[in-house]
Amino acid sequence: MKHAGEFDAVVVGAGPNGLVGAIMLAQAGLKVLLVEGAHEFGGGLRSGPLTGLDGFTHDWCATVLPMVKASAALRDLTLDVDLAYPAVQAAHPLDGQDAVLIHRDVARTADGLGAHRDALAWRQTVGAAARGGFGLVDSLLSPLSVPRAPLRLARYGALGVLPATVLGRALFTGERARAALAGMSAHSMVDLRRPITGGYGLLLAALAHQVGWPVVRGGSARLAEALVSRFTALGGVAETGHRVKDLDDVPPAPVILLNLTPRQVREVCGSRLPAKYARRLGAYRYGPGVFKLDWALSGPVPWRDPAVGGAATVHLGGTLGAIARAEAEVAAGRHPARPYVLAVQPCAADPSRAPDGKHVLWAYCHVPNGSTVDMTTAIENQIERFAPGFRDLVIARAAHDTAAMEQHDPNLVGGDIAGGYSGLSQFVRRPSLSPHPWRTPLPGVYLCSASTPPGAAVHGMGGYHAARLALASLRRATSVRGGRPRRKGAGSA
Repeated sequence: MKHAGEFDAVVVGAGPNGLVGAIMLAQAGLKVLLVEGAHEFGGGLRSGPLTGLDGFTHDWCATVLPMVKASAALRDLTLDVDLAYPAVQAAHPLDGQDAVLIHRDVARTADGLGAHRDALAWRQTVGAAARGGFGLVDSLLSPLSVPRAPLRLARYGALGVLPATVLGRALFTGERARAALAGMSAHSMVDLRRPITGGYGLLLAALAHQVGWPVVRGGSARLAEALVSRFTALGGVAETGHRVKDLDDVPPAPVILLNLTPRQVREVCGSRLPAKYARRLGAYRYGPGVFKLDWALSGPVPWRDPAVGGAATVHLGGTLGAIARAEAEVAAGRHPARPYVLAVQPCAADPSRAPDGKHVLWAYCHVPNGSTVDMTTAIENQIERFAPGFRDLVIARAAHDTAAMEQHDPNLVGGDIAGGYSGLSQFVRRPSLSPHPWRTPLPGVYLCSASTPPGAAVHGMGGYHAARLALASLRRATSVRGGRPRRKGAGSA
């Protein structure tokens, strides 16, 4: 890898965290090189004709992006993207009754839960979290910093630390509200009987009210393109098709940000890492994987409750008890016959994803890490359960098991799209217990992937925290030496 000039910083990996980190370093006046192993930028923000049909745009991974409007790393960036909002932020079909609908409006959502007590509880918990504003969100996305909204965080935390199964039954009397919380909480990919899973559900539901659950018009890749454009406009150099297998594969620089999971960090840094830290990285726990399906459809999904068609995000699995049992099966290393299924119908917000009258849909279920089991039938059965006749609309289908997900993005180890187990035991110990887990023992080398706090989602906060830490270290160093950073290889003696 040859370059005419030297760099102040190198960022390895152009997913959302790497892109945010690169932008922040470039905004600070550093000369930054961004390298990506794939032949396109974006990591989880990539789109394409996955079913092989022209005119159908499918997202490889992330589609619904509430954190773009909520996180401190992204909400104030001026980006050339068009966010499209569905009429319904999320839907949760149930057998034999109307679906639970999550609207932007708290009261309208609460009124659809049935029991008066449940409506009141939703307003007082989810509604209160939404009213907490960005102070609460910022506190949650910066879990190792002094909270911006300590009282709101304390009130949220008293509930959020509970397992979703406990919280759902404590707050709500009816199955509708309990099921809605379960569907939200299962995004965590953690057994819903474990602590803090209730907090995941509360936060996601609150974001539906506070900022909505939008998609990017034209595909999630448009967001990656906008972030790259912002970076290059700041003078940054961005390259694809360069897989970094060793630190020597990038030019020496005072700062290196690695948008990699612990397994890749050990490979890239090798014997440079102190043995104790390397063992910690080796002990890092990855979570369940996903089995994902993409479909091209001849028409909209024929939901039994037509209102579900207005939602971009649909949680399939039934009651709190049913979803909890399915997720417990996955946590135990098994494949549930009736899995929790997360389905996304982008055309509910963005009809441009498919030719006129046609639709795209994707869905995944959780599976044990590294699973090779084909879950196509189980997933489609869950959709048919709530949308009879769905299979008759399928024009084309593409299946992606855990190996295919990891091949697409090496950070998805064993198909784990969360960058590591997201339960309480590893919530802040990502990848090690430290007040500054983004810093490695190697001088100038930082981690910025979803394997660092605050974890998964398209929020860019891993890159945000790593870049801020790197810039603070550079400021301290240059205040002692004077002038610009020394162009010395990171990790050098």
